[in-house]
Amino acid sequence: MERWQNKVAVVTGASAGIGVAVAADLVKNGFIVVALARREERLRENQKALPENLQSRYHPRKCDVTKEDQVKDTFAWVESTFGGTDVLVNNAGIISAGVELSSLDNTEPIRNTLETNTMSVVYCVREAFNSMKKRNFDGHIVIINSVAGHKVPVVPVGSLNIYPASKFAVTAMVETYRQEFANAGTKVKVTSISPGGVLTEILPNMRAHLDADHPLLYPEDISNAVLYVLGTPPHVQVHELIIKPVGEKI
Repeated sequence: MERWQNKVAVVTGASAGIGVAVAADLVKNGFIVVALARREERLRENQKALPENLQSRYHPRKCDVTKEDQVKDTFAWVESTFGGTDVLVNNAGIISAGVELSSLDNTEPIRNTLETNTMSVVYCVREAFNSMKKRNFDGHIVIINSVAGHKVPVVPVGSLNIYPASKFAVTAMVETYRQEFANAGTKVKVTSISPGGVLTEILPNMRAHLDADHPLLYPEDISNAVLYVLGTPPHVQVHELIIKPVGEKI
Protein backbone atom coordinates (compact mmCIF):
# COMPACT_ATOMS: atom_id res chain seq x y z
CA MET A 1 0.00 0.00 0.00
CA GLU A 2 3.05 2.25 0.02
CA ARG A 3 2.24 3.87 -3.32
CA TRP A 4 -1.12 5.02 -1.95
CA GLN A 5 0.25 6.97 1.00
CA ASN A 6 -1.45 10.38 1.21
CA LYS A 7 -3.47 9.69 -1.93
CA VAL A 8 -7.13 10.73 -2.07
CA ALA A 9 -9.89 8.14 -1.94
CA VAL A 10 -13.56 8.99 -2.40
CA VAL A 11 -15.99 6.51 -0.80
CA THR A 12 -19.70 6.68 -1.59
CA GLY A 13 -22.39 5.33 0.71
CA ALA A 14 -20.01 5.90 3.61
CA SER A 15 -22.55 6.50 6.37
CA ALA A 16 -23.27 2.83 7.13
CA GLY A 17 -22.33 -0.77 6.48
CA ILE A 18 -19.57 -1.54 4.01
CA GLY A 19 -18.86 2.14 3.40
CA VAL A 20 -18.06 2.75 7.06
CA ALA A 21 -15.57 -0.11 7.16
CA VAL A 22 -13.93 0.82 3.85
CA ALA A 23 -13.50 4.50 4.72
CA ALA A 24 -12.01 3.69 8.13
CA ASP A 25 -9.61 1.08 6.76
CA LEU A 26 -8.44 3.39 3.99
CA VAL A 27 -7.66 6.11 6.52
CA LYS A 28 -5.75 3.59 8.65
CA ASN A 29 -3.75 2.58 5.58
CA GLY A 30 -2.53 6.07 4.78
CA PHE A 31 -5.22 7.50 2.51
CA ILE A 32 -6.91 10.86 2.74
CA VAL A 33 -10.58 9.88 2.58
CA VAL A 34 -13.54 11.90 1.37
CA ALA A 35 -16.61 10.11 2.73
CA LEU A 36 -19.86 10.77 0.87
CA ALA A 37 -23.44 10.14 2.00
CA ARG A 38 -26.75 11.93 2.42
CA ARG A 39 -26.61 11.57 6.21
CA GLU A 40 -23.84 13.97 7.12
CA GLU A 41 -24.40 13.51 10.84
CA ARG A 42 -23.62 9.80 10.51
CA LEU A 43 -20.43 10.62 8.64
CA ARG A 44 -19.32 12.91 11.46
CA GLU A 45 -20.06 10.18 14.00
CA ASN A 46 -17.91 7.80 11.95
CA GLN A 47 -15.13 10.37 11.89
CA LYS A 48 -15.21 10.70 15.68
CA ALA A 49 -15.02 6.91 16.02
CA LEU A 50 -11.57 6.92 14.40
CA PRO A 51 -8.40 7.23 16.47
CA GLU A 52 -7.95 10.89 17.28
CA ASN A 53 -4.70 11.18 15.31
CA LEU A 54 -6.46 9.97 12.13
CA GLN A 55 -9.64 12.03 12.25
CA SER A 56 -8.09 14.89 10.27
CA ARG A 57 -7.55 12.50 7.34
CA TYR A 58 -11.30 11.76 7.11
CA HIS A 59 -13.41 14.39 5.39
CA PRO A 60 -17.21 13.98 5.60
CA ARG A 61 -19.13 15.47 2.69
CA LYS A 62 -22.89 15.48 2.23
CA CYS A 63 -23.73 14.27 -1.27
CA ASP A 64 -26.72 12.48 -2.78
CA VAL A 65 -25.00 10.48 -5.51
CA THR A 66 -28.28 10.08 -7.42
CA LYS A 67 -28.14 13.83 -8.12
CA GLU A 68 -25.75 14.51 -10.97
CA ASP A 69 -25.22 18.15 -10.07
CA GLN A 70 -24.26 17.24 -6.49
CA VAL A 71 -21.80 14.64 -7.75
CA LYS A 72 -20.19 17.18 -10.10
CA ASP A 73 -19.95 19.77 -7.33
CA THR A 74 -18.47 17.26 -4.90
CA PHE A 75 -15.75 16.01 -7.23
CA ALA A 76 -14.93 19.60 -8.20
CA TRP A 77 -14.53 20.32 -4.48
CA VAL A 78 -12.24 17.30 -4.11
CA GLU A 79 -10.11 18.60 -6.97
CA SER A 80 -9.89 22.15 -5.66
CA THR A 81 -9.20 20.99 -2.10
CA PHE A 82 -6.93 17.98 -2.60
CA GLY A 83 -5.85 18.11 -6.24
CA GLY A 84 -8.01 15.30 -7.57
CA THR A 85 -9.42 11.82 -6.99
CA ASP A 86 -6.90 8.97 -6.93
CA VAL A 87 -9.20 6.12 -5.85
CA LEU A 88 -12.97 5.78 -6.01
CA VAL A 89 -14.84 3.15 -4.02
CA ASN A 90 -18.36 3.25 -5.41
CA ASN A 91 -20.31 1.56 -2.63
CA ALA A 92 -23.71 3.30 -2.47
CA GLY A 93 -26.58 0.88 -3.04
CA ILE A 94 -30.14 0.10 -1.98
CA ILE A 95 -32.70 -2.71 -2.19
CA SER A 96 -36.48 -2.30 -2.15
CA ALA A 97 -37.16 -5.91 -1.26
CA GLY A 98 -40.63 -7.40 -1.24
CA VAL A 99 -42.01 -5.16 -3.98
CA GLU A 100 -42.94 -7.47 -6.86
CA LEU A 101 -41.79 -6.22 -10.22
CA SER A 102 -44.74 -7.81 -12.03
CA SER A 103 -47.47 -6.24 -9.93
CA LEU A 104 -46.24 -2.97 -8.45
CA ASP A 105 -48.44 0.11 -8.63
CA ASN A 106 -45.86 2.64 -7.46
CA THR A 107 -42.68 2.66 -9.55
CA GLU A 108 -40.81 5.07 -7.28
CA PRO A 109 -38.89 2.30 -5.41
CA ILE A 110 -37.78 0.89 -8.76
CA ARG A 111 -36.58 4.26 -10.03
CA ASN A 112 -34.77 4.91 -6.74
CA THR A 113 -32.97 1.58 -7.00
CA LEU A 114 -31.85 2.22 -10.56
CA GLU A 115 -30.75 5.76 -9.77
CA THR A 116 -28.74 4.65 -6.73
CA ASN A 117 -27.28 1.37 -7.96
CA THR A 118 -26.67 2.17 -11.61
CA MET A 119 -26.85 5.85 -12.53
CA SER A 120 -24.82 6.99 -9.53
CA VAL A 121 -22.03 4.72 -10.78
CA VAL A 122 -22.17 6.51 -14.13
CA TYR A 123 -21.91 9.92 -12.47
CA CYS A 124 -19.15 9.07 -9.99
CA VAL A 125 -16.97 6.97 -12.28
CA ARG A 126 -17.07 9.65 -14.97
CA GLU A 127 -15.88 12.34 -12.57
CA ALA A 128 -13.24 10.16 -10.92
CA PHE A 129 -11.85 8.82 -14.20
CA ASN A 130 -11.68 12.27 -15.78
CA SER A 131 -9.71 13.46 -12.75
CA MET A 132 -7.26 10.57 -13.11
CA LYS A 133 -6.94 10.88 -16.87
CA LYS A 134 -6.21 14.59 -17.02
CA ARG A 135 -3.51 14.21 -14.36
CA ASN A 136 -2.10 11.09 -16.08
CA PHE A 137 -2.52 9.26 -12.77
CA ASP A 138 -2.85 5.48 -12.66
CA GLY A 139 -5.76 5.40 -10.25
CA HIS A 140 -8.17 2.66 -9.27
CA ILE A 141 -11.96 2.51 -9.37
CA VAL A 142 -13.58 -0.13 -7.18
CA ILE A 143 -17.29 -0.81 -7.58
CA ILE A 144 -19.15 -2.75 -4.92
CA ASN A 145 -21.37 -5.01 -7.00
CA SER A 146 -23.27 -8.12 -5.81
CA VAL A 147 -23.61 -11.82 -6.50
CA ALA A 148 -27.06 -10.74 -7.70
CA GLY A 149 -25.26 -9.05 -10.57
CA HIS A 150 -24.30 -12.49 -11.89
CA LYS A 151 -27.27 -14.69 -11.00
CA VAL A 152 -30.76 -13.75 -9.86
CA PRO A 153 -30.99 -15.21 -6.35
CA VAL A 154 -33.96 -16.70 -4.55
CA VAL A 155 -33.89 -15.09 -1.12
CA PRO A 156 -35.99 -15.39 2.06
CA VAL A 157 -37.02 -11.71 1.99
CA GLY A 158 -39.17 -12.06 -1.12
CA SER A 159 -38.76 -10.47 -4.53
CA LEU A 160 -35.68 -8.33 -5.15
CA ASN A 161 -37.48 -6.84 -8.18
CA ILE A 162 -35.15 -4.53 -10.13
CA TYR A 163 -32.13 -4.98 -7.81
CA PRO A 164 -30.54 -7.87 -9.74
CA ALA A 165 -31.07 -6.04 -13.03
CA SER A 166 -29.40 -2.94 -11.60
CA LYS A 167 -26.41 -5.05 -10.59
CA PHE A 168 -26.31 -7.00 -13.87
CA ALA A 169 -25.98 -3.57 -15.49
CA VAL A 170 -23.04 -2.79 -13.20
CA THR A 171 -21.33 -6.05 -14.20
CA ALA A 172 -21.58 -5.06 -17.87
CA MET A 173 -20.49 -1.50 -17.08
CA VAL A 174 -17.31 -2.68 -15.36
CA GLU A 175 -16.23 -4.52 -18.50
CA THR A 176 -17.16 -1.48 -20.60
CA TYR A 177 -15.07 0.73 -18.32
CA ARG A 178 -12.12 -1.67 -18.53
CA GLN A 179 -12.19 -1.44 -22.32
CA GLU A 180 -12.71 2.32 -22.37
CA PHE A 181 -9.91 3.02 -19.87
CA ALA A 182 -7.50 0.93 -21.95
CA ASN A 183 -8.64 2.48 -25.23
CA ALA A 184 -8.07 5.92 -23.71
CA GLY A 185 -4.41 4.99 -23.23
CA THR A 186 -4.57 4.98 -19.43
CA LYS A 187 -3.57 2.42 -16.84
CA VAL A 188 -6.50 3.21 -14.57
CA LYS A 189 -7.78 -0.01 -13.02
CA VAL A 190 -11.40 -0.98 -12.46
CA THR A 191 -12.54 -3.76 -10.16
CA SER A 192 -15.96 -5.19 -9.39
CA ILE A 193 -16.32 -6.73 -5.93
CA SER A 194 -19.44 -8.91 -5.67
CA PRO A 195 -20.36 -9.97 -2.14
CA GLY A 196 -22.98 -12.45 -1.14
CA GLY A 197 -25.10 -11.59 1.87
CA VAL A 198 -23.51 -8.98 4.14
CA LEU A 199 -24.72 -7.92 7.58
CA THR A 200 -25.62 -4.28 6.88
CA GLU A 201 -28.62 -1.95 7.00
CA ILE A 202 -29.52 -2.57 3.34
CA LEU A 203 -32.36 -4.88 4.45
CA PRO A 204 -34.31 -4.85 7.71
CA ASN A 205 -33.65 -7.56 10.28
CA MET A 206 -30.49 -8.81 8.58
CA ARG A 207 -29.22 -10.18 11.88
CA ALA A 208 -32.24 -12.49 12.04
CA HIS A 209 -30.90 -14.19 8.92
CA LEU A 210 -27.47 -14.81 10.46
CA ASP A 211 -27.80 -18.55 11.05
CA ALA A 212 -26.69 -21.85 9.56
CA ASP A 213 -29.22 -21.58 6.74
CA HIS A 214 -28.44 -17.97 5.87
CA PRO A 215 -24.79 -17.20 6.71
CA LEU A 216 -23.65 -13.64 6.20
CA LEU A 217 -20.42 -11.78 5.62
CA TYR A 218 -19.43 -8.71 7.63
CA PRO A 219 -18.57 -5.26 6.25
CA GLU A 220 -14.96 -5.76 7.33
CA ASP A 221 -14.72 -8.76 4.98
CA ILE A 222 -15.53 -6.56 2.01
CA SER A 223 -13.20 -3.83 3.20
CA ASN A 224 -10.40 -6.39 3.35
CA ALA A 225 -11.16 -7.24 -0.27
CA VAL A 226 -10.92 -3.57 -1.24
CA LEU A 227 -7.51 -3.35 0.45
CA TYR A 228 -6.42 -6.51 -1.36
CA VAL A 229 -7.26 -5.26 -4.85
CA LEU A 230 -5.71 -1.86 -4.14
CA GLY A 231 -2.57 -3.60 -2.96
CA THR A 232 -1.95 -5.51 -6.19
CA PRO A 233 1.10 -4.51 -8.29
CA PRO A 234 0.57 -1.84 -10.98
CA HIS A 235 0.47 -4.44 -13.77
CA VAL A 236 -2.18 -6.58 -12.05
CA GLN A 237 -5.89 -5.82 -12.38
CA VAL A 238 -8.43 -7.87 -10.45
CA HIS A 239 -11.41 -7.49 -12.74
CA GLU A 240 -14.01 -9.38 -10.72
CA LEU A 241 -13.87 -10.66 -7.15
CA ILE A 242 -16.81 -12.71 -5.86
CA ILE A 243 -17.00 -13.26 -2.09
CA LYS A 244 -19.49 -15.53 -0.35
CA PRO A 245 -19.84 -16.65 3.24
CA VAL A 246 -19.10 -20.32 3.75
CA GLY A 247 -22.32 -22.27 3.38
CA GLU A 248 -24.22 -19.64 1.37
CA LYS A 249 -26.74 -21.41 -0.87
CA ILE A 250 -27.52 -18.53 -3.22
